[in-house]
Amino acid sequence: MSPSAVSGAEVTKSRDDENAVAKEPTPLQAISQGMCLPGIPLFSSYEKHRAWMLEHMAGAFRVFARKGFTEGMSGHISVRDPENPHTFWTNPLGRHFATLKPSDMVLVDYDGAVVGGNTSRPANAAGFLIHSAIHKARPDVTAACHCHGKAGKAWSTFGKKLEMINQDVAYFYGDAQAVYNEFGGVVLNEAEGKRLAAALGPHGKGLILRNHGLLTVGGTVDEAAYLYTLMERSCEVQLLVEAAAANGLQKVHISEEAAAYTFKMASDPESLFWEFQPDLQYELEMSNGDFES
Repeated sequence: MSPSAVSGAEVTKSRDDENAVAKEPTPLQAISQGMCLPGIPLFSSYEKHRAWMLEHMAGAFRVFARKGFTEGMSGHISVRDPENPHTFWTNPLGRHFATLKPSDMVLVDYDGAVVGGNTSRPANAAGFLIHSAIHKARPDVTAACHCHGKAGKAWSTFGKKLEMINQDVAYFYGDAQAVYNEFGGVVLNEAEGKRLAAALGPHGKGLILRNHGLLTVGGTVDEAAYLYTLMERSCEVQLLVEAAAANGLQKVHISEEAAAYTFKMASDPESLFWEFQPDLQYELEMSNGDFES
């Protein structure tokens, strides 16, 4: 599936074109044997960009549902509006991830007012406080994902970063992951949201919220969603490794050099965008395009 296949939106230019003059191959070029996968699409209007973005957002919820990341009314994705960057789209409260479509999304501003989209349901108040703080603190962040997945909740009880124990977790090398080591209950005050955003830091891609769950961010909803699935799976792997280590097996960590190189060559926005496309394509096929506009 091409980057624009879900919506069929007109793509006027690719970031691949901008990188064509670079002497060194980009990470996406390096991983592509032969012709390179196209870059993240750009659009000729805000409307086309928004439609594409909301379809990918709805698709991300469908993927999360299939992977079992639902927990009652908990969990939310936010995506900054391309035209009005001080507003963001999020999911309506009390709707199952597997049923969401672009028309279900709610547009809120930084004051928490609903300013567009679906007005038949409220947004999640705790989600608003978390996501608004992230979007305010990180202008580079387009999308953020937070769920209460099983492995993420389990590993979060230790209040520790994921260890560099395999190639995939190196996508969270260094400052790309952080831990929020406080828990004051459901996030229903602005100060708590600000502390979460501060813990993520200026370069963070994934945040482990102690006794709570996981949060990931990205330049596209695809990037943020893929990183969430990866962080959740990495927590599962870490727990399995810890269980084996408790029985006497010795853990072998990858070297700092190898982790840094893997992060450099695999954790750029274009590669992370494409990492999500197989799951998105699968969900599109399995739903018969049900989340298309």
